[in-house]
Amino acid sequence: MKTKWWAGLMAALLLGPTVVWGQRYGGDVEVDVVSDRGRTLPQYPVREERGGVYKAYLEAVRGRNYSIQVRNRTNQRVGVVIAVDGRNIISGDRSELRSDERMYVLGPYQQESYEGWRTGKNRVNRFYFTEAGDSYSGAWGDYSAMGVIAVAAFREVGRVQPQPWSQEGPGYSDQRGLRRAPSAAEGAAPRAAPAEPGTGYGEREWSPSRRVEFDPEQRPFVQVFLKYAWRETLCRQGVADCDGGRRPPRNRFWNEDDRYAPPPPREEREEWR
Repeated sequence: MKTKWWAGLMAALLLGPTVVWGQRYGGDVEVDVVSDRGRTLPQYPVREERGGVYKAYLEAVRGRNYSIQVRNRTNQRVGVVIAVDGRNIISGDRSELRSDERMYVLGPYQQESYEGWRTGKNRVNRFYFTEAGDSYSGAWGDYSAMGVIAVAAFREVGRVQPQPWSQEGPGYSDQRGLRRAPSAAEGAAPRAAPAEPGTGYGEREWSPSRRVEFDPEQRPFVQVFLKYAWRETLCRQGVADCDGGRRPPRNRFWNEDDRYAPPPPREEREEWR
């Protein structure tokens, strides 16, 4: 059986207690976004849940560093592919949340915080909320998943013993970004940056890690998508209650409560035939 090498975080800073969405969603993997002040950023769930998928809006705060906190609630190891603005946070590559991407590995009931883009075995460059044009993905002209933190969790096919991590293997990003050449799509003329938040490539910090062997299943058993936006945007869209309950008029083509067309009224059915 062909095995792959994945990143496993050895130590991370835990930033205080959090209110986890897993308690209301019932998932095996919990995801929160935490500020450096230890505050869990509020989430506003979207009523579009389906098996193993959770979506929510998230309030971003300009210029603030943040961490992605992931907790494994199962009694087995799990691998998590984490993408910010559509980029894998370990390799910096464009992510499709697939099982063949670089991922972090969490032990049974383990919780870890991921604080930035991994730029070496023992360092990361911090995540911080900024304008899309100042973001790491924006530097590559990639706005295809701007403003979304995505986590895909994979179960393990077979348990293996951890091995030492080789020193800064290929695929890490350096101070300029990715070491690999950009793809043809990324090399195209950049689009104008959208007026929405993105995640920047911040200050370098110590973050030790080691390499472990992990053979993931092909499909994730949990996927989490957090769409972060500025507070004024959440207020304007009526996602957050910012004015004492007065919501803007509902858009008839964007109704998160009703997903299907209702049947025609009984008294009018004859006219449909």
